[in-house]
Amino acid sequence: PGSSEGTSLASEILQRFRELQMDHTWTESLYATLLVDSAGRVSEEIPLNPSDYCPYSATGNATGGVVYANYGRPEDFKWLKREDVSVAGCVVVMRVGGGVSFAEKVWLAEKNGASGALIYPDPADHPHLPSVVQSQVHLGSGDPFTPGFPSFNHTQFPPIQSSGLPLIPALPITATVASKLQLTGPSCPRPWQGRLPYVRCVVGPQFSNGRRVQMSVQNVMKPILLNNIFSSLEGRVEPDQYIILGAQRDSLGPGAVKSGVGTAILLELARTFSAMVKKGFSPRRSLLFVSWDAGDFGNVGATEWLEGYLSMLHLKAVAYFSLDQAVMGNRERAYPFINTPLDSVSRLQEVLGGRLGVTGRSLGELVGEMVLRLAHDHILPLRITSYAQTVLQFSSRGLSPQWVFSARGDYSRAAETLQRAIDYSDLHEPTITRFYNTRIMKVEYYFLSQYVSAVETPFRHVIHGRGNHTLSALTEHLGLLTSDPGRFDESSFRRQLALFTWTLQGAANALNGDVWSIHNMHRFTH
Repeated sequence: PGSSEGTSLASEILQRFRELQMDHTWTESLYATLLVDSAGRVSEEIPLNPSDYCPYSATGNATGGVVYANYGRPEDFKWLKREDVSVAGCVVVMRVGGGVSFAEKVWLAEKNGASGALIYPDPADHPHLPSVVQSQVHLGSGDPFTPGFPSFNHTQFPPIQSSGLPLIPALPITATVASKLQLTGPSCPRPWQGRLPYVRCVVGPQFSNGRRVQMSVQNVMKPILLNNIFSSLEGRVEPDQYIILGAQRDSLGPGAVKSGVGTAILLELARTFSAMVKKGFSPRRSLLFVSWDAGDFGNVGATEWLEGYLSMLHLKAVAYFSLDQAVMGNRERAYPFINTPLDSVSRLQEVLGGRLGVTGRSLGELVGEMVLRLAHDHILPLRITSYAQTVLQFSSRGLSPQWVFSARGDYSRAAETLQRAIDYSDLHEPTITRFYNTRIMKVEYYFLSQYVSAVETPFRHVIHGRGNHTLSALTEHLGLLTSDPGRFDESSFRRQLALFTWTLQGAANALNGDVWSIHNMHRFTH
């Protein structure tokens, strides 16, 4: 982002959209604070590549012993604590993967008292990968210096720093560098053992030679001009309802999977729907095609645009299709090269057996079919009853207080009642379809917790979000009753339960429609 190559690519995408003669094509520019440089050294003078860095790492030095923490998951740090291995004041070494992002690894290391973090790709997970894996370490989304606010004009907001920015330095290192950190201490449990050559798996914190490690991160923060590029086809019946397709355009490396394939499919879908309109296709709803900037820095371009138009999008956005990395499917193919210099077209072709074109086309056709239905059908083909089943699945794992059970039942009945009403209505009557579609579109909005701050907690969805307000956090807290009773906080759990339950109940009430259609039985106590 902000490089001459990035600017040139943005111009090319803009020109491609203009050549399609869409209804509207435009660019929205913003300034966001990005980390654009990094350098690191350790006390043994192990050479590191200055271009390898973790965006949004804290700057400064960290000196101390080294503790190996496997993937840096919550359970990994719990194991270290049970074994009386303290990470306080130490540099924590973690391997890439384990279902934990770089940002979460660094946050957990910091939370446990670490002074720094080193992250490497272990050969057990990433065979034949000589390079580092790079990723940003801001535990959040968007510009971390305008949390909750758009960066369209960053001078109009007072300087605020996201609580998700790490306070400790972090660096990506290669497996070769990691193998030089010969530690002493307790042996690793078997699942922690990777395949670093000539390394006996111990957790530290001491070095076999009695030395300590010093790491230094000197990132430079600069406001960078970013460009999101948009092109749209207006709907002919409900133009104020948007179906949005987006793809990240930038990458810290070659980015074949990270950004290249998604961008190619985005352009092809835009070309296809534009050609259909020229041949007489009339979409009922508007289609919006977007090329996002600064995705590798935490979806900065997309998040800042959302923050700028949040109120409008709550009312008008029907669905969003993310084309990022979509060609890899739902993790069914092993592709360890994302965020590395090896994420190239030739490497991707090799992994896909030379079927990149066929795979990309199949994906484009699948997305196109879904978009076609959303753009054409009188009633939006979105299954509003699915969340009742999701809550039921969590309930079967032990979360079944009467409050949740009752709210789930109310939501399920409201969703089924609305679906039956739709099934028996005249869907060619514009007023009726508009009425039902509005209610369907608002379902996702109802599941955004109103009890947490959008600034401090950007992922507010109680099912798909992240934080103490979510159903998964509630279930995890309940699990402490059996796994670790000493950490169970009854008052905190009751608050979590009450806020989640009322979010679910509020969704049920909203689906019911009018206040005279709602018959909740509430008991008020003093």
